[in-house]
Amino acid sequence: MREALFIKRNRDKWIRYQQEQTTDPDEQAERFITLLDDLAYSRTFYPQSKVTRWINSIAVGIYQNIYQNKKEKFTRLITFWTTELPLLIRRHHGVFLFTFIFFMLCVLMAIVSSSQDDFFVKAILGEDYVQMTQENIAKGDPFGVYRDEDKFTMFIRIAFNNIQVALRTVVFGIFFGIGSLYILFKNGLLVGSFEYLFFAQGLGWKSIMVIWIHGTIEISSIIISGAAGLIVGSSILFPGTYSRFQSFKKGVRDALKIALALIPFLLVAALLESYVTYLMSNTFSNQKAGGMPLWAGIGILAASVALVAWYFVWHPIQVGKKHQKAAAASTPKTQTLQWPE
Repeated sequence: MREALFIKRNRDKWIRYQQEQTTDPDEQAERFITLLDDLAYSRTFYPQSKVTRWINSIAVGIYQNIYQNKKEKFTRLITFWTTELPLLIRRHHGVFLFTFIFFMLCVLMAIVSSSQDDFFVKAILGEDYVQMTQENIAKGDPFGVYRDEDKFTMFIRIAFNNIQVALRTVVFGIFFGIGSLYILFKNGLLVGSFEYLFFAQGLGWKSIMVIWIHGTIEISSIIISGAAGLIVGSSILFPGTYSRFQSFKKGVRDALKIALALIPFLLVAALLESYVTYLMSNTFSNQKAGGMPLWAGIGILAASVALVAWYFVWHPIQVGKKHQKAAAASTPKTQTLQWPE
């Protein structure tokens, strides 16, 4: 390969590696290996070229950064949750926003369709479920479904199901993201139809207070897993300066990290649904025993919203800003960021 063509193919990548620092250890390692490959090729065919010295300087900088910031395993676990994962989330905030809007449009579609056709709710939720809910409403116990099972058994079943759905949503992203969007579409229709069923019976506010105690974290996790699936799909469709296979590996790695982060949230959602939701359901039923004060339900609901908004929106933005400032401060004033003469 002629030197000019070699430079043309890789120049943007080298400049990006030099200008855009990263604290993600996996990405640092990937950059370092890529630069070593480029450096070996350049030293073989253009040993006296300035481009060889330039690639070497970038590789040395990454090498020093890796070993200067080497952490112990326990510290690595902490930084994963406090820094690495928020930076990853921040980098993909655009995808998160897209999946949120898409999901809400599906919910709105279900609400409009349900208002126009009574059969739509039965088609989405199932005729048996709708009939059971209507019978519970007639008995003055609209949320009685949450008292039909042993609490621990319910927790295990719900946790397993939610984690399974989230992981399936991520994995289905390999179908160019279409599989993840389909699962979001189905869940959006379920949520919209479910809420319409209760609002049509004049139980809208009560359904929010009961169902969204656990639903806030649960549904947010499904939306976020949909974003992770789209990250996989977009890594296949839009590899950028990476080879398609390298881009795919990077997309899968990012998606799996996000999926891993969702597991504790899904466990919390299952815990709330199994042990707390039924208490609030008692508050709004004719079985007053074992109910929960309304203020407690509002507090849990508000805390759930705040947790999701803080960890997946506000905190990543703040960590991203700090990271940018730290990267700018650590860049030497004399560092050459342009193509060498």
